[in-house]
Order: sequence, then C-alpha cells, then structure tokens
Amino acid sequence: MACLGRKLCILGLGVFKSPSFTSSTNCMLLLLHFASNQMESSSIFLLLVFLLLSIIADLSVQAFTGTYGINYGRISDNIPPPESVVTLLKAAKIKNIRIYDANHDVLQAFKGSGIEIIIGLGNEYLRDISVWEDHAINWVKENVQPFLPGTKIRGIAVGNEVLGSTDAELWEVLPKAVKNVYNAVNQLHLANTIEVSSPHSEAVFANSFPPSACVFKETLLPYMKPLLQFFSEIGSPFYINAYPFLAYMSDPEHIDINYALFQSNPGVYDSKTNLHYDNMFDAQVDAAYFALEKVGFGKTEVIVSETGWASKGDANEAGASAKNARTYNYHLRKRLAKKKGTPYRPKIPVRAYIFALFNENLKPGPTSERNFGLFKADGSISYDIGFTGLVPSSATSSLMGPGDGGWFKPSNMLVLATCAAVAPLALTS
Repeated sequence: MACLGRKLCILGLGVFKSPSFTSSTNCMLLLLHFASNQMESSSIFLLLVFLLLSIIADLSVQAFTGTYGINYGRISDNIPPPESVVTLLKAAKIKNIRIYDANHDVLQAFKGSGIEIIIGLGNEYLRDISVWEDHAINWVKENVQPFLPGTKIRGIAVGNEVLGSTDAELWEVLPKAVKNVYNAVNQLHLANTIEVSSPHSEAVFANSFPPSACVFKETLLPYMKPLLQFFSEIGSPFYINAYPFLAYMSDPEHIDINYALFQSNPGVYDSKTNLHYDNMFDAQVDAAYFALEKVGFGKTEVIVSETGWASKGDANEAGASAKNARTYNYHLRKRLAKKKGTPYRPKIPVRAYIFALFNENLKPGPTSERNFGLFKADGSISYDIGFTGLVPSSATSSLMGPGDGGWFKPSNMLVLATCAAVAPLALTS
C-alpha cells in the first residue's frame, strides 16, 4: 500500500507538470494521494483509483461531438445574417460548425442555440501570438470569454493550412503560437471545455497513394513533430482538409470519378495492408493515419476539417458540376451518419466538417472557390441532399432583397423556424 502510494505520488508529480491536466484534475490527484496515506483498506483505495481514472477520461476535450459538421464561411456580401443561419442549421439538425475567425456578431447570434463552434485564429496573428503570450491571453479574453457559456465555443483552430503553405516563416512560428494559445486557455481555466488545434491541407504529405505509403514531407518534420507531440500531450486530434474533388481534378484521366463520388467502382487495393478502398474519402483519411503512425503518433485521431465538391467551375476544373456535388455530398452524408470507421481504423467513427454552408461570391481564385455551398445566398438549397432551405429552391434573391431584409426580417424568423422545424429531412436517392 505504501509502495503504491509512493508510485501514485510520483505519477501525480509528473501529471502536475503536464499541460493536458488542469487545476481541477490536479486537485483530485492530490486528494487521492492524501487518501492513499490515510486509508488502510487497499480495496477502497483501488476503487478510488478506478473512479478517478474515469473522471479524468471524462475531462478530455472533444470539440466535435457528432460526425457531421459544416464550415460556415462568410467571404460574401449577399448571404443571410447570422441569426438566419442559426435557423437554417437547426432546421438541418447540424450541431457542429467551424468558422474561420471569431466574429462577435456571429458568436452573439449563436448564443443559446446549442450549436457547438470551433472558431479560428487567422494566420495573420500567428507571428505576434508566437512571441507574446500575453497577446494570446488578451485574444482569448476578447474573443472567447465574453461569449461563454451561452455560446458553445468548443475549440480554437490556430491558423489554417499553415504547414501546407509556402511561407516557411509561418512554419516556424506555428508550434509556439499553438502553445501560447493553449497556455492562455489553460490559465483562464477553459482547458476542460475548449480544444486547441490546427488544420492541415493534403500538401503536408509527400505521398498519399496507396494509403499505407503516406508520409509527411521531410522539410516539414522539424515543425510537424513538435506540433504533433504537443497535441498528443493535450489530447487534440489531427485535423486534415481532404478533398477527393481536388485529387480528381488534378488527374481526371487516371482517377475513376465513381471512386471519388462514392459510386459503384472496382475500388483500390493496398497490397501492403491487404485493405480494399471503395471510395477516395476513406483512403485519404487512412493515409493520414499511416503518416501519423510513421512518426510515432499512431494513437492520434484524424478528423476531416474540410471536405466538399464544387457545383460549378472553370473549363479546366474537371468534375465541377451540380450533379457531382450533389452525388458526393449526398453519399458523404449517408456515410457519416452510419458512424463507421475506415478500413484501417474500423473502430473510430469518421467525423467531418463539410465545406461549405454557402456559396461565397467574394472568394478569389477559380470559379469553383465560389461554388462549394450546400445552400445558395438566398437560403435555398443548391441541390437536394435531404436538407430544407429557408426559402424554396425555386425562389429568387428578391425574397431577401437588399435593404429590407426580405424573409430574413426578425419579425419573420419565428415563422421560418417553425416551418423549417417540421419540414421532412429524410434523405432521397
């Protein structure tokens, strides 16, 4: 018993220094150590150990509690106001979203909605945040604390696709920026409810086919490894932006579009693992698992932070069409609803945020960039995958004319919410 108590004391001291445990957990460990020195009954003591471990497991932060979420981008001048977006999401029964900033109007509008949000700290802040920890604290105080607990902010995404970019300076500052944001969250006693993460693009991989051959780029390892180590310590997942659309568009002559769209196809066989893939989405998720495993982080969960298909594109953007977008998103929604894993990680349900909620008319770049939305700017559906829009799909933008708010006037919100709530949400083939 005394020996066991000493072991727990040593374990406790080690845990107290770990960033993944907050003050509440430390207090419980101290109490347990005290109890171990007071109790004579080893059976009671072991029961306390079991209960404590259960409590600690429950304290792990999980920013994404479902399997189907959506990215709410707002690079547009004609999409519905945030209050209407809440109505739209609740009608669609979508409970998890990501935004790319910490817009106060959005966060206020979502107060009391029950919708869980990951907010974004933009790449433009990373250099400053990496140097000044007090700036990280001030950012959290300004953009997170005032909205809690009414608005369910569940995570902070520090930067976006940083290590997949060509900005080597940002590569260097990302790990420190992530640590400073986490330390700020921890100091403000929010680490039990808010996850800190950083999403990546497929550009962080040197090779991803077949899945078992996937590896991180050597040039990124000096920055990726410390980042993964820290995320492992605080229990954060690996977020990846996975787009079968982009893969198909880059090589339409050699990639079967049915494989990219969850349609019937021969699939891909990975000879090293003897695993068969009947869709590219699962293969991309497993590729990330293999890459993580090779650098020592095989237990890290992979979550898809972005995936989607463009409904319109330029002449050189193969596969961009409303038909293909509908096919991909319809089957993806069904696939995620099953809460199943991948061939390599069958026991871990795949979770993904769809890109995106709306078509965003001000996004720069090729035509596809402005046409990933499940919904049009007027709140109607872009195509039918089982969701109900705020207005009929045949409606014109005049239903929400500039200046008067149209159907999105506050006085009409109760009617819209009621109608949307009772609309059938069944998937149609």
